[in-house]
Amino acid sequence: MAQLITNETDMVTLTDIDDLDSELCNRDLAPTAFAERHWNTWHLMSLWIGMAVCIPTYMLASYMITDGLSWKEALLIIFLGNLIVSIPMVFNGHAGTRYGIPFPVMGRASFGIKGVHIPSILRALVACGWFGVQTWMGGLALFSIFQQLLPIPDGFVSKFACFMLFWLVNMYFVWKGTESIKILETLAAPLLIVVGLGLLGWGVQQGGGLGNVLAQSEKLQQPSVVAQRQASGAVQLQFNTLTDRQGTPKAQAYRIVGTEGWTPIPATAQVLLPSAPETLQLQVQGPNSSGKPYESSVLTVKTAAADAVESPFAKLRKYILWLTAMVGFWATLALNIPDITRYAKDQKSQFSGQFLGLPTTMALYSFIGIAVTCAAILIFPDVLIKEDAPWDPVTLIGKLDSPVVIIFAQFMLIIATLSTNIVANVIAPAMSFTNAFPKLLSFRAGGMLAGLIGIALCPWWLTGQISGFLLNYSAVLGPLVAIMLADYYAVRRPRLDLLDLYRKDGQYAYGGSGFNGRAFLAFGFGLAATYSYLLMPSLEILYHASWFTGFLVAYISYRVLMTGRAPAYT
Repeated sequence: MAQLITNETDMVTLTDIDDLDSELCNRDLAPTAFAERHWNTWHLMSLWIGMAVCIPTYMLASYMITDGLSWKEALLIIFLGNLIVSIPMVFNGHAGTRYGIPFPVMGRASFGIKGVHIPSILRALVACGWFGVQTWMGGLALFSIFQQLLPIPDGFVSKFACFMLFWLVNMYFVWKGTESIKILETLAAPLLIVVGLGLLGWGVQQGGGLGNVLAQSEKLQQPSVVAQRQASGAVQLQFNTLTDRQGTPKAQAYRIVGTEGWTPIPATAQVLLPSAPETLQLQVQGPNSSGKPYESSVLTVKTAAADAVESPFAKLRKYILWLTAMVGFWATLALNIPDITRYAKDQKSQFSGQFLGLPTTMALYSFIGIAVTCAAILIFPDVLIKEDAPWDPVTLIGKLDSPVVIIFAQFMLIIATLSTNIVANVIAPAMSFTNAFPKLLSFRAGGMLAGLIGIALCPWWLTGQISGFLLNYSAVLGPLVAIMLADYYAVRRPRLDLLDLYRKDGQYAYGGSGFNGRAFLAFGFGLAATYSYLLMPSLEILYHASWFTGFLVAYISYRVLMTGRAPAYT
């Protein structure tokens, strides 16, 4: 018969699960044994280093800088956003460490033994989409390596074959289980940090020093071309030209797309057009030592009145929007973090491992992305305008001449993608599918199903179409995290009846329905507050702060709705 055991660090487990309801429990959903909880601070730090060191992290600051923020502002927002999301992550991870339970089992307390399937599957589908996208990106890096070694054709079939090969590598680690994932992250973390620092050193050395490199970020903040319409109707073009390491402007001529010939850009970088339409398409041209000039990508420029002034609240809105986006970046992991912390050796390890691993790594790797890209605009002669800057490390690597360097760099991208993909995008859906069908699916089978769904979502299409939607959708999960935290801390303070989590007739069955209607009502309130701007546009600020809005409203709502209704615990 299942009995509770509590050790000296106040962690709880069960002696036997054979008499528990098989519809709610299997070996993968059962609490981890004390012997399985041996991940220390370094293991959890390594986990976050392995997840945070990825292409999206490298590129994070680029979106903010090109939106007009300085590199210091961008870095501060990234660090602050990840520090903020670490707080619910650590608190939500407490139950995973204390009881050894995964997210779908912990969620039974707040949403009910049946109701938990809704947030669990919502989280799983987001992860499956990201799994497909990340696997496709890793497959492209693998394809780039094979191109350096073999005469393979550049087509979809070859890329799909590399995608499937990388998919099999991911599935290998899923099949081997969580211990192999811990080993992968522990080995990958220091290697990825060393490679990142090496890339930073290359950029600083080639770019003429760190100060000189970072000074280029001011040029990336400004529009490449500003078109201002004068009172006379003429349009003045102001070119914000990039320079090489000697300070020489690289863009020397421009043309309006659809017209013949190139016109030199004067030393003042200002051009006056007697007349021009509301929208212009421009290209700039720069010299090439081989004799064939470089041409920039096509710019679409809209004319604005010369006296147009930006709203004084525009920058504040940017701060709120980007801070929310940074919190939303890992909002999904804040929800299912018990899937990981159930293997922590104690609360101190999960607390320090997460706080030391996440905010610092995100800020460091984003800084590397900033510095290396700023160096690239000095080093590479074909980067004429900021739109051509290689923020994407795959693009940056493609500009290098050495096949050996390209192969090594792409291999590092594969390791980074693999370490991020498995922990962030496979563990959650594997546990969710196992929780939905415990008689049919183990963790292995749930992970394989997640991988198959990732293929079915056609990531070669998804990458260019709605990957941005997946990131925004993650922020909707904020209210779900709030409900779980309110239930565990404010309602149960913080205690769970571990045996009842695996019983159909226990307190978490909520009268036999299996659904806690108050949790879903609070979830609805959180979503309603976030999207209230659709009815009242003046409340758009609530949407810009969507994660915070949904979190606060759902937390308060659930706490009020559950007043005096906390079930007993043992």
